[in-house]
Amino acid sequence: MGHITLPLLTQVLLSGVLIGLIYALVAIGLTLIFGVMDIVNFAHGEFVMLGMYGAFWGVAYLALDPLVTLPLTALLLFAIGVLVYRLVIRKILAAPMLSQIFATFGLMILLRGMAQFLWKPDHRLVSHSLVEGRLTVMGLQFGGPQLVAGAGAVIVTAAVWLFLNRTRLGAALEATAIDREAATLMGIDTGRMFALAWGIGATCAGVAGVLLSTFFPIFPEVGANFILIAFVVVVLGGFGSVAGAFLAGLIVGEVEVLGGFLVGPAYKTALVLTLLLLVLLIRPRGLLGKA
Repeated sequence: MGHITLPLLTQVLLSGVLIGLIYALVAIGLTLIFGVMDIVNFAHGEFVMLGMYGAFWGVAYLALDPLVTLPLTALLLFAIGVLVYRLVIRKILAAPMLSQIFATFGLMILLRGMAQFLWKPDHRLVSHSLVEGRLTVMGLQFGGPQLVAGAGAVIVTAAVWLFLNRTRLGAALEATAIDREAATLMGIDTGRMFALAWGIGATCAGVAGVLLSTFFPIFPEVGANFILIAFVVVVLGGFGSVAGAFLAGLIVGEVEVLGGFLVGPAYKTALVLTLLLLVLLIRPRGLLGKA
């Protein structure tokens, strides 16, 4: 502990904020789907994986930077999310919860298996990017990709929040989440809202994948690194709460990075899971979740 200086601790804390912003963006898509439909999407991490591969193949075949192809990848993930709802989720809406869990878990295995078949289990990297390099601010050093990823996560999160709270379509989505039967009686097409929720959820995960691709290895099982953390963030923030997911993402990022620094990298996941258990014991509805 005697070797820890204030600048070093500050840099560690800020690093926790940057990764926490990415966790928040991934979790926002997950909590939005649950909030609207009461369905837990175990395949959400695979949407992150598809976003990362979209960025990689954009570089490999089109020679375009991931940030340049990000809008196209976001649209592609939105379409995939809507397609998943139309082909799979719509058919199990009235099914027991266990059937819904098996359906999304099976979807996770399918998407992962398809990625392994099409792109092999090799680890790939985006070797050159517009944001590569390091930035020094007041003696603190940060990777350019991490800073841009954090800024991108803030922008997308703010856009989702504004959409939900400042637009008529967002209000319809919120109404569907509160009471789908009442929303139907008010003339809201709940099926369209469900598809929209899946599209936005997949887009958030895909954008997070694109931002991660500039500094994180890309492989078919990469989604597993984020889905567990995303569940912790959603539980901590409160199921269905976008603001809660954002706040919880920052907390989880700090626990992981600061815990890994002070205790050891081998224990950072254990610390995050301990946080999950504490939340379930003390405040099961999460920080901003409804009782």
